[in-house]
Parts: sequence; C-alpha cells; structure tokens
Amino acid sequence: MHHQEKQLQEILTIIDSVIEKISEFESKYRTQLDNVHPNYTQSAENLIHYLALRTFDISHLQEKLDEIGLPVSPESKTSILQRLVSFKSIINSLLGNKLIMDKKTHLTEKKAQMIQARNSKMIFGTIKNKRNTAIMITQPTEAATDKSFVKSLSKLGMDCARVNCAHDDAIVWKQIIDNIREVDKTCKITMDLAGLKIRTGEIQPGAKVVHIKPKKDMLGQVIAPARVWMAPKGIEPPKGKQVDAVITVNEEWVRKSEKGAKIVFKDARGKKRKIHIDGKESQGIWGVCKKSAFVTIETILNVFFEKESTSEIHRIHDLQSLEEIIFLSKGDLLRLDKEAILGAPTQRHANGAVAEVAHISCTIPEILNNVSEGDPIFFNDGKIGGEVIETASKHLMIEITQAKKKGGKLRADKGINLPSTKIDFGGLTKKDKKDLKFVVKNADIINFSFVNNKHDVEALLDELKKLQADIGIVLKIETMDAYRNLPSILLKAMENYPVGVMIARGDLAIETGWKNFAIIQEEIMQVCNAAQLPGIWATQVLENLTKKGIPTRAEITDAAMAQRAECVMLNKGPYLEQAVKMLDQILCKMQGIHDKKKTLLPRLEFNDDL
Repeated sequence: MHHQEKQLQEILTIIDSVIEKISEFESKYRTQLDNVHPNYTQSAENLIHYLALRTFDISHLQEKLDEIGLPVSPESKTSILQRLVSFKSIINSLLGNKLIMDKKTHLTEKKAQMIQARNSKMIFGTIKNKRNTAIMITQPTEAATDKSFVKSLSKLGMDCARVNCAHDDAIVWKQIIDNIREVDKTCKITMDLAGLKIRTGEIQPGAKVVHIKPKKDMLGQVIAPARVWMAPKGIEPPKGKQVDAVITVNEEWVRKSEKGAKIVFKDARGKKRKIHIDGKESQGIWGVCKKSAFVTIETILNVFFEKESTSEIHRIHDLQSLEEIIFLSKGDLLRLDKEAILGAPTQRHANGAVAEVAHISCTIPEILNNVSEGDPIFFNDGKIGGEVIETASKHLMIEITQAKKKGGKLRADKGINLPSTKIDFGGLTKKDKKDLKFVVKNADIINFSFVNNKHDVEALLDELKKLQADIGIVLKIETMDAYRNLPSILLKAMENYPVGVMIARGDLAIETGWKNFAIIQEEIMQVCNAAQLPGIWATQVLENLTKKGIPTRAEITDAAMAQRAECVMLNKGPYLEQAVKMLDQILCKMQGIHDKKKTLLPRLEFNDDL
C-alpha cells in the first residue's frame, strides 16, 4: 500500500516531539523518580512518560494513522517509550529512511504486564476461580459472629476482605479478621481509615417497633426464618449468635417457657403471625418466625405452652426505639446545625403551616464555617441535594433542590458533601492515628480515605515510619483535588510498596459532578495503568442485587465494565452472597471476550507541577 510521504513525515514529527517531551519530563521530575521504591523504578518512569504523552492531543495522531490505514498505534499505556521507539522505526522504514538502532533498553509490553501482575498480587493475593479480576468484599458486623457466613463468602469468590474503621470498633474488627484468617488464610485483609468524613448527626428517637424479617432469596422465597431473642430487660443475646430481633418480655414467662411452645399474635398491620420457641439460653429464649412481622409495645402475645389448651396472654415490656427519618422533598427547607442538637422532621401546625423546619446536626461543625451562600450541598451519597441560602453563626439554612418525587430519606450518620467548599485539612485525624496502630498489626493493606494531595500521603508515610510498619497502601480517590493531583499523589505513594488505587465512585461522582464523572473515572484507570498500579472499581457495584435481591440491567453492565479493573468491590447487604456469586460469574465470562481496548486521548488537564 502506498502511503503519502507528507502524512508519514507529519506523524514522525509528532512522535519526535513526544519523545523529546518525555526526555524533558524525566529531567524535570528526576527527584521524584529517584525517591520511589526500587520495585517501582520502571513504573514511575512509565507514568512520567504517559504524562508527557498526554500533553499532546494524541487523538489527532490516532486519526491520521486511521486515515493511512496503519493497524498499529503508539499510545499503549503500560510501555510508552518502547512503543514510541518501535513505532518511529516503522514510520522511518515506510519513508525509506536509514534506521538508527536505539541502544537503550526500554520497558517492553510483556515486562510491563508482568510488573502489573506482580503489583496486583501483592495487594489482592492469589485470585480465585481463574479470574483475572479480584473481588473485594466489605464485611458486615455479622462477619464477627457468623463464621459460616464468612466461609460462604470465601467459597463464592472473596479474594480480599474490607473492614471499615468508620463503623464498629476494634473488638468487632478483630473478631471479623480472626474469622477470615481461620476459614481462608490466603484472603487479604484491607482496612479503611475513616478520614475526614463529614456526616449527619443523631436524630431524635422515633416509634418503638421491631421488624421481624426472615431471610429471603432472590425470588423472595424464605430460605431461613428470623431468629428472635426474648428475655427480661438487660439480658443481652449470647455473643456469637445470630439475632434478627430482640423483644423484652416477662421474667416469669421466660422461666416457664420450653422448647416446643409457640406465640400467636397479630402484628401492627393486623396480620396473624407465629413465633415457635426453639430453645432456652442464658435467662432468655430463642424463637423463630417464618413470616415478616411488625411488633409494637401494644402487641398482645398469646403464649401456648406444651399443650395448646394451656395458654397465657402477655404484653411486651419494652422495645428499642426506631430512629426517626427526615423526609425531604424539592423546595423544602433544612436547617443544618453546628451544635449537637438531635435532628427532627418538619413540625407543622394543625392547619398544615410549618411550625419548625426539619433540622439535623453535622459531625464536624467547624467545616460549616467555610461554607458560603449559594454553595451546593449533598446528603446520603448524593440522593438529596440542596443549595445553601443562609449562613448563620449556629447553622446553615438549605433549600432542597434534588430529591425523590415521594421524598428523600435522611438519617443519622449519612455523608455530607460540599463540592464547592474549600476544606482546610490535611493528613490524618486523631481517630485515624489511633486506628492505624490496630491496622498495621492486623491488616495487610491500609485503605487511605479522602487523600487530596501528596502532603496527605507524606503524613501517612511519616506515621508508618513512627510505627515501624511495613504495609501496603490503597489510595481512595474520592475528591476533585485528589483527581487533579493524582500523578503527584501516586509518585509520593510509590515510595512505599505495594500501592493500589480505589476509585471511590460514591463521593467522587458528587464531588466532581455527575456530567464529569464518567470521563474522570476513565482517566483515573488510564493513569493507574500507566503507573502499573492495580485499580479497584468501587461503590454501588450490583447494589440493587446486594440490598434487594434483584439486579438492574444497568448494574449488570456496570459489573461487566468493571472487569477492566484489577479488582471490584462489593458493599454489604442482605443478599451479599448472591451478589458475590453473580459478580464472580460475570467477571469470569467477560474476561474471555473483553480486554483493555484502545481509547482516544485528548490533552490531559492535570497539574503540570507535581
């Protein structure tokens, strides 16, 4: 095929310019390159080469190559310089130019893939079921007491377990880790430092009601009855036992009850329900219920002992109060308090007029001092959005601009995002430093939350030196600052070994804006690939399946796309086991037909100064 000399010469000029820029970047960032861990020497150089490449609009070069029908492209992210040098030789050959052999040894594609595989294995361990992509699972509190549940997750495909320090405590964390180590010694343990997560404060107690909820499968069929603990006030369920509901009852009745007795009652909806007594233990009794029931303090219990003719009527002595929910619709007002005032829904007069607007507090009130009128604010992973319309000394007033048609639900301990507000904080919180002492002794990997710049990473590395800890780090990218500073963050983190990157899509989507998120997610994956660092596709993967038992079409596609990452993370939910099984199947099938493919590369807008 005849190639136009002018087009080939233009392509050669572009390649020479890129190689010259690579040399310039190597000199400019020599100090950062020299400081990385020896295992990352070539990876860090390739990252710098990639950043140099992305100072050009490579999509323009790709178009020119397509025009002349060349079936190869120079933009491989894992071995930039070697690909460019080889490509230059091809173009020179087509032009009939004398070939000058490059005596330098460059990182090859095969070697780059070997390095990335090694780095991934250090973070995720040996992956099960011949998968190329690991599965990370966020551990629920249940994993601390139910060893069979942990064993099931491992058999279904869990490669690494995630324990979040933002929830539970060191006692529960240790129980979870011990159970995992016992059933699967190869499973990697990762622990999230909570970081500076701004959350909603506590809400006033609501009605006293218990929802007895049997376990169901994906089709809604009951696969295990709910286990109900009934005992006098102050008698807690035995540790290590599954408990789905707790009801406080009369001590004398507990004493008389034996296995085989049953309780018949009408729940709060008027539905007839039964609880069968399954046994006695530690001054309490265990019951099982095969149907969903709502029990209130007014519920009357008809207790039948060994013979059904012998029965007594009993009342419930006490129930735990449910947390109140604040419902918010578009146009509503919400007061965000700086003081720790218990939150409450909107209070209205008899005529429907608002007596007091809904209000809730903030766990880090000093952050609110940086907020200005007009700033956007989001709650609960972006499910509720608003605009700050007033800033006062003790509160912010917010007008709700985004919520479900029937009203969004706002509860305590839900995330607050302020994407336009400058938050002056760096490094580790006091809680992080305290938790870190536990993490370095019990985990394989630290998941570093809300990292924004290289100084945050430096603060973590300094703390690890003080603790004389040799442990891997996963950087959670969840803010716009983290995205903008990603190259410098990676180079600083690569002074440690090993390193991974989690694309924390929940906060990241809110902080960067929904319209920008898809591109930003893709760019992060490409940068990680250039640095030969494993990436983790996280947040809301198969969420509907995990929480409700039925997947959506969109999340199946999302899970399939996640196969391009080195790891996919699942969050906890009642149908977690079904989600693990399905994710394993999707990943295994996808790797047979899908691999990382060529993408167009416009000029990258990262900070030039690392």
